[in-house]
Amino acid sequence: AYAFNQYHLISAPVVDSENRVVGVITIDDAMVVLDEELEEDILLLAGVGGDSSVSDTILETVRGRLPWLVVNLVTAILASIVIAQFEETIAQFVALAILMPIIASMGGNAATQSLTMAVRAIATKDISSTNIGRVIRREIGVGVLTGLIFAFSMGLIGVIWFGTAMLGVVIALSMLINLIVANLAGTTIPVLLEKLEIDPALASGAFVTTVTDVVGFFAFLSIAGILLL
Repeated sequence: AYAFNQYHLISAPVVDSENRVVGVITIDDAMVVLDEELEEDILLLAGVGGDSSVSDTILETVRGRLPWLVVNLVTAILASIVIAQFEETIAQFVALAILMPIIASMGGNAATQSLTMAVRAIATKDISSTNIGRVIRREIGVGVLTGLIFAFSMGLIGVIWFGTAMLGVVIALSMLINLIVANLAGTTIPVLLEKLEIDPALASGAFVTTVTDVVGFFAFLSIAGILLL
């Protein structure tokens, strides 16, 4: 299917071990495969199973979704463990608890954007060993630029909202770090999983969520502990 799409083929012969023609593959066969792969990747990225359908029974639907909800629960617990290490810092600055969801949400969304592009590029073979370095550098650059934009915005909001300039600095630095890490993780994790022969559409989401949540909360609360205490 990739060859049909890449080289604009209309048909292709099928040969046996002795190179005798035994059949033909036509473009409509290839398009069916591409459509099926696209649908499967979309479902896997959402964590609902590659063969899920609206006609499935309740038990079939639950069976398809439950494993990844369990994985998500484990990643959430890991993030909570990180937060628990900074209990005293949060107790002294309640504003940190208010701002933490912003850090997690922005990191998660940025990682999902990068992850989606990476999984698609892997499927279409647009990412290879020859250009992976350039792709990673580009994503780091995107993370830095978007991080700076939102760091400035949230830093300003933090100052206006809570009247504390240093709190604005804390959330600005945290936003910058988390968006860079999110873009980097969203690109590198699918590539690593592909190298390990694990479907990146199936497993990337859970790993990327873990990285962005843990790094985001750790950076935010660590910087807060250093600058505010």
